[in-house]
Amino acid sequence: MSVSERRIDTPHGEARLQLHSARGPFATLLLSHGAGAGIETEDLQALARDLPRQGVTVVLLEQPWRVAGRKVATAPPTLDDGLVAAANRLRTRSALVVGGRSAGARSAARCAKRLGASGCLALSFPLHPPGRPESSRVDELRGARVPTLVVQGERDTMGRPDEFPGGIDLVVVPQADHSLRVPKRASLSQEDVGVLLVESTLEWLTRTVPGNGPAD
Repeated sequence: MSVSERRIDTPHGEARLQLHSARGPFATLLLSHGAGAGIETEDLQALARDLPRQGVTVVLLEQPWRVAGRKVATAPPTLDDGLVAAANRLRTRSALVVGGRSAGARSAARCAKRLGASGCLALSFPLHPPGRPESSRVDELRGARVPTLVVQGERDTMGRPDEFPGGIDLVVVPQADHSLRVPKRASLSQEDVGVLLVESTLEWLTRTVPGNGPAD
């Protein structure tokens, strides 16, 4: 595995790509961060650290607002512009899968089809604002129109696993919150959460990416 960085231009300023490259990858997973933190979150870093050893290149996208040092994310359409710019810059020969955490997961769902992605990985998808289940974003999730894996914490206040409709590929992280953090006395350690995330994502990718598993 090799790690490199590059800066790219987007309609809203400069973004940063952190590339964790696999040898002969069967998939490239492009991930963006949420509205409250950057690409340094444990879940994104776990995928970037471990998946390249299994034949998946992981590219972490740091959106322009974060690169510029701002504390508040810009509007959702600007996140989509950043993701599209990053995907166009990659020009990967392996299958492209887009994803992200929270706001990044929403952006991936909105952009997956037009980017020609083979799948969408949604970490901590914010199904609704905290305490407002009536303001559901399920149509946005379904609008991805590509195979989608949701990894959701059991205690996520922006969408508990049992609030998601049937038919969605869902992995539940026991006792985890929106950040996929678990209490110290939880049945899983934080390290175990990382293992669950990586193994679930890899299993899903091998089923989903064309030519790499039993999926049609």
